[in-house]
Amino acid sequence: MIGDQDRKEALIQNLQDAGCNQKIIDEFLNLLDKKQIDKIFILLSKYRSLLLESLHKNQKEIDILDYLIIDLKKQNI
Repeated sequence: MIGDQDRKEALIQNLQDAGCNQKIIDEFLNLLDKKQIDKIFILLSKYRSLLLESLHKNQKEIDILDYLIIDLKKQNI
């Protein structure tokens, strides 16, 4: 059976793998210690929204580059 410390380490690793910085991890652990689960979901949802916003921004930039590449190829440049 997994111990509390092992579980905490696994959660920290998951947060790191998701790209969370130390501030978010510390806040997560603080909320976890206080058993404020609703606030944990809010914290994670906000971070998820930031990631999604970044993804959409990157997708727009990729679309612009794709258009530029196609346009240049049409012009035989």
